[in-house]
Amino acid sequence: MFSFVLLIFMAEDMKDTNKRVENGDTISVDYVGKLEDGTIFDTSVKEAAIQVGRYNQMRDYKPLTFNVGAGQMIKGFDEGVVGMKVGEEKTLIIPPEEAYGEYREELARELPINAVDFTPEVGMHLATDNGLTGSITKVSENNFVVDFNHELAGKTLIFDIKLVSIE
Repeated sequence: MFSFVLLIFMAEDMKDTNKRVENGDTISVDYVGKLEDGTIFDTSVKEAAIQVGRYNQMRDYKPLTFNVGAGQMIKGFDEGVVGMKVGEEKTLIIPPEEAYGEYREELARELPINAVDFTPEVGMHLATDNGLTGSITKVSENNFVVDFNHELAGKTLIFDIKLVSIE
């Protein structure tokens, strides 16, 4: 009986280190997201955030966990992790059509200032009744522009990733 129990423990310790990510797997990755000019726009790595002056003490820097193929991530990221093994590092270069789409001029709307009951300022975020969110990008004497494009629309994204775990 004792040797049987010992074999069970040994089998659990011998996990498949050659397992590769497949659709449906829940995985965790560390990542650094950059634009083509090298500007870091997001990271799960505390040291990287500190290094580029983007550290936020209110954020919990830890690996990102998601279900591959479930639509929780942008298409290029979701597809880019398939086939990776734990510990593997990879750079994903994701064009706009596999990220947040092309920038669409028709999603930037100019509105009269007298149509709102607040003072518009560049950088303010607004939400509409139907759930759209936008940012004010320009303010003039009589008008302001609200851009409903995602802030990363039209941009090629570069992610340096490391697969931390397959659960």
